[in-house]
Amino acid sequence: MVTDDSLLTLSNGNLNVTGRLVDASNATLYATATLDDQSIVCIYKPIAGERPLWDFSDGCLAHREYAAYLVSHHLGFDLVPLTILRDGPYGFGMVQQWIDINEEIDLAKFFATDHPRLRAMALFDAIINNTDRKIGHLLPVDDQEVFGCDHGVTFHSDDKLRTVLWQWAGEPLTTDEILQLELAKSHIAGDLAVLLAPLLTQVEIQETARRINDLLAAGTFPLPNPEWPAVPWPAF
Repeated sequence: MVTDDSLLTLSNGNLNVTGRLVDASNATLYATATLDDQSIVCIYKPIAGERPLWDFSDGCLAHREYAAYLVSHHLGFDLVPLTILRDGPYGFGMVQQWIDINEEIDLAKFFATDHPRLRAMALFDAIINNTDRKIGHLLPVDDQEVFGCDHGVTFHSDDKLRTVLWQWAGEPLTTDEILQLELAKSHIAGDLAVLLAPLLTQVEIQETARRINDLLAAGTFPLPNPEWPAVPWPAF
């Protein structure tokens, strides 16, 4: 849950790096932000540690992570942990609150369930054009609450949705989901577009609006793009 105290601590606290997630493709550092008597465990991804990608501009992944958080937060998905952009010991980058997951939940089985938070994540990923929703990017806290991480390769202007969450492909949207998309349509034409402007290109913002309109027009979850791999590799 985002609170004023957690935002203040993450934004202004002393960032102390204590480890590194060695399996990550980009520099992903385990850290603690401390301000006065409050500490928050977090992930710090400095832009200097981003590996170049053929289909995304260099040095843009941290900004896309923050853009994904803004969309999640402002549209009421609340799927992305508190995320900010700030300076740190290895330069400017993305800092995200760490989520302790329930280790008793078997992700290899959980990702294929009909869990409502996974369904919400599938819709969220369709909006942000997530090209890399792996099983390991799912963060279940308990039976009810689920978060997602690693949203650096998102918002591409081409349709590149690639995910393990295809169990609702072609299924009709619910009334609540349509209302959420209507809210998204309103925000992406106003306040959210202003917030995203320093983070994404104008074309990418326009294409985000187009994806929202397409979802509303179809009234269903999207189907895989036949010209693009539907599932990331490796899937976990």
